[in-house]
Amino acid sequence: MSATDNAANAVHQALSHPYVKRVIEDAEIRDNARAAYASARDAYDQLTRSKHPVNALFDEKQLQNSLKTAGAAFVGVRAGLIGKHKKKRHWGRALVIVAVGGVLAIALSEGLRNKVLDLMFGAEEEFDYVSTTAPPVTAPPAPAAPAEPVAQEAPAPAADEAGTDGDGAA
Repeated sequence: MSATDNAANAVHQALSHPYVKRVIEDAEIRDNARAAYASARDAYDQLTRSKHPVNALFDEKQLQNSLKTAGAAFVGVRAGLIGKHKKKRHWGRALVIVAVGGVLAIALSEGLRNKVLDLMFGAEEEFDYVSTTAPPVTAPPAPAAPAEPVAQEAPAPAADEAGTDGDGAA
């Protein structure tokens, strides 16, 4: 095969690719691709002109707007190439969220926890405990205390006749 045949074959294969066909046919995808390229190029130029690119990413609003515009345009290109798909429903994710919420509610609420236990195992039965042993024998009542207690003075310590002062020293 000659070089021209190889080139023609490569072009034919590229044009038969579904994404390339979609870009050729859809003007909106082409417009989004141009806008994405222009915004990305503008953001790159701003970064290369900056002395501190990391600070420029966080501080310069114009650079942030260029990056945001480029990102939105790339999302538009991607959506156009992939096509409009029916949005999937995430029932499993919703079920997990509901289950986790239910477990947390039962764990954190004592009233709800008691209701669930009552539904699962039946209501608790209240018992009146009756002892099978004989009751203890009661002691006879204690004598009644006098109506008014009489205060008695404590006797004063007696001093030794030897003349001590009470602490044992002479």
